[in-house]
Amino acid sequence: MLLPKFEYHEPSTLQDALNLLSELGGNAKVLAGGTDLLVRMKQKIDRPSHVISIARVPGLDAIIPRNGHGVTIGGAVSAGAISRHELLNDRFLPLALAAGRLGAPMIRNRATIGGNLVNARPAADLPPPCMVLNAEFKLKSASGEREVAAVEFFRGPGEADIEPNELLVSINVETPMPWTGGSYIKLGARKTLEISMVNVAALITLQSPDGVITDARIALGAVAPTPVRAYAAEELLIGEKPTDELFERAGMTGVGLCSPITDHRGTMEYRCMMIEVLVKRSLKQAVERAKSWKP
Repeated sequence: MLLPKFEYHEPSTLQDALNLLSELGGNAKVLAGGTDLLVRMKQKIDRPSHVISIARVPGLDAIIPRNGHGVTIGGAVSAGAISRHELLNDRFLPLALAAGRLGAPMIRNRATIGGNLVNARPAADLPPPCMVLNAEFKLKSASGEREVAAVEFFRGPGEADIEPNELLVSINVETPMPWTGGSYIKLGARKTLEISMVNVAALITLQSPDGVITDARIALGAVAPTPVRAYAAEELLIGEKPTDELFERAGMTGVGLCSPITDHRGTMEYRCMMIEVLVKRSLKQAVERAKSWKP
């Protein structure tokens, strides 16, 4: 299938890219990895008059630790780079795990975190981990910049809180507290190149290795028009000692927060069953990792 005709731009600075977005507005699309945009253009779903490549814009593909207080991930960092990054696997594990489950190796080495987030697909891999990590997304335009919390960024299927003249330049995440562990589980019919039927990210902080849960975060994907934080399930966990029974209750509560659909990948009833199972499983994994936390 041939691409529709368009004018190609390859700015070499961030400001040039932002100026182009400001001038061209809704007639332009940003090209990063291209794993989604080029497919949509070939299918004639998207027909931009202009395509702006950010491949030559410096800094957007960098992962920068912030003196032990957190990390800044450029919007053009590939899923593959995230999945292999030592710091992200150590302190921000849900994101590294999710990046490692995105597509297949060739896709992961092209697909970018910014593209995965901005596309705002309900079943996307990277939004739930960003939500449990309380990530902040920095958006820039030619006239200014702003930050949006991950939990507020997704508005509906394919809809995100980003204007046509804005670029998602970075994802900023604070380092979790000591005795914190995380998890990400994705359910699909295949082990690779699969769209999630359900995905779950979890983050648990313990008072001590054998102590109560002091913080809990759960995010669910592919079970509602947007990824969702399971706040009611989280509240059940705070102040409690981790047990299988407690995690089962959290899973049952999580089901009530979702509105899954029936499609060719799975029925609504099956997805509801799997929410319970995967929430419990992800919480158990997160707790085990929290207990083995190392300074």
